[in-house]
Amino acid sequence: MKLWRSPLAWTFFASLVLLAGVGGWLLTDPATSRSDALKTGGLAGGAIVALYALWLNDRRRRVEERRQDIERRRHELEAQRAEQDRERVADERFAKAVELLGHAADQVRVGALHALAGLARSRPEYTQTVLDVLCSYLRRPFSHTRPTGADPDPEQERELTVRLTAQRLVTDLLPARDDEAPAYDLDLTGARLEYLDLSGKLIGGLLLRYASLHSSTNLSGCRFKGRVYLTAAGTETGRLVGYFRCRGAVFESHAWFSGTAFAEDADFTDTTFAGPTTFKEAEFAKDAVFAGAVSSGSLDLRRATFAGQTDLRFASLPESVSLYNTRVQAEKDVQLPDVWDVEQLRDGDLRIVAKHG
Repeated sequence: MKLWRSPLAWTFFASLVLLAGVGGWLLTDPATSRSDALKTGGLAGGAIVALYALWLNDRRRRVEERRQDIERRRHELEAQRAEQDRERVADERFAKAVELLGHAADQVRVGALHALAGLARSRPEYTQTVLDVLCSYLRRPFSHTRPTGADPDPEQERELTVRLTAQRLVTDLLPARDDEAPAYDLDLTGARLEYLDLSGKLIGGLLLRYASLHSSTNLSGCRFKGRVYLTAAGTETGRLVGYFRCRGAVFESHAWFSGTAFAEDADFTDTTFAGPTTFKEAEFAKDAVFAGAVSSGSLDLRRATFAGQTDLRFASLPESVSLYNTRVQAEKDVQLPDVWDVEQLRDGDLRIVAKHG
């Protein structure tokens, strides 16, 4: 019974029937020879076999396609399962590293910071989250002041080492200025920072409101694609003099330096301010240099004070410039654009004003 269910058996049976039928029918024709009748019948029977072969080949092709589709789906499921396993391991690594940031031992905290940075390098989708965690650590309250001549506090020195590591890792995770990469945001509001060096990096938004910038701060060559706020921040002495360097940087959006206190030299040479910019009520205790700077948005210098040597020779100034009660020192060297002048005040200071006509 199984034999008669086989397509092959039915094919041969049909071929034989067709061979006998066609051959027998042709033999009834006196004009057809026996050899021609057998040849024609054989061709008819062979056609059935050929059709069966084509059908069988098509069936094999479809079976192979289904097998390949099943294999592809299996590989996709395995890849998805492997990716889920990697995500689970990454989440566990992240959670463990964040937990260790609260450890009492400074070397454990340093290890946790490196673990977070390694996670960001291996899984770029974690980079912004890791930067947020590192910035959050730097926003923790910290005091590193001591009386002159006093021995350093060992605990504070160890914590400073951890914080310097966090700052370095933040810098390392940021792409270079000209890279075609995501621009990550940094929130360092109220942070106490020392030797902050973000030079030559591509940054999204930067929040340094009320931050304490000790020793040198270097933003030279940075490209800021988002808003930058240093409102009421202050540069102060630390292990070194608190210089503020921002040479050749590009601020593509808002640049807010309102109320910022520059305790030492501030250098903005060749910096570009493409968006609204304000130095309202900023205090420059030492030298301030803006030579070659370009401002194309609006520029607010109201109530800004310049106590040292001052060079405000912008390469380009916007149409909207606010100069209300902007003061410089009469005994200091002051360089101004051609469209500005100074007038003497009763207390002996000079006030910058725009020339008329």
